[in-house]
Amino acid sequence: MKAADESDYLDFATARTGALYRSAALLSSGDPHLAEDLVQETLGRMYVHWRRVARADNPVAYAHTVLVRVFLTHRRRRSSAEQPTGRLPDAVVGEQDATLRLTLLDALARLGPRDRAVLVLRFWEDRSVEETARVLRSSNGAVRTQTSRALDRLRSVLGDALPDLARS
Repeated sequence: MKAADESDYLDFATARTGALYRSAALLSSGDPHLAEDLVQETLGRMYVHWRRVARADNPVAYAHTVLVRVFLTHRRRRSSAEQPTGRLPDAVVGEQDATLRLTLLDALARLGPRDRAVLVLRFWEDRSVEETARVLRSSNGAVRTQTSRALDRLRSVLGDALPDLARS
């Protein structure tokens, strides 16, 4: 790789690592180690193909697409059966925000990987149905159906916990 290409890649990776990590943390249900692994794998793949990626219309969207695909591939591997710990990294947030965040992360952890991926893409990353369908290699109708079903599953997992949190 030429020095200019490498410099461009390093600038991109430095600027996007935080956002990729936040998405990876949601996909991994708050497991910081898995989130770091997903980001590292994503950035590694981006580096290998950087010349092609740099010419893409939207390298940021490309990176998030790679992240979701890395996550879904990871979930199919035998080694993905490892269980995350109940310990989350220390963060400076308000008590109400922390309780809500932990409740939502726990609920997301109880969903399947595709349900989690569709919810993160549609609501965390604010992607359209069409973009989500491209990332998941699915049809628009399948994404709409999966989103609806994933939201129903999330609501059933949360039960009455979310309204109580909203009142506090």
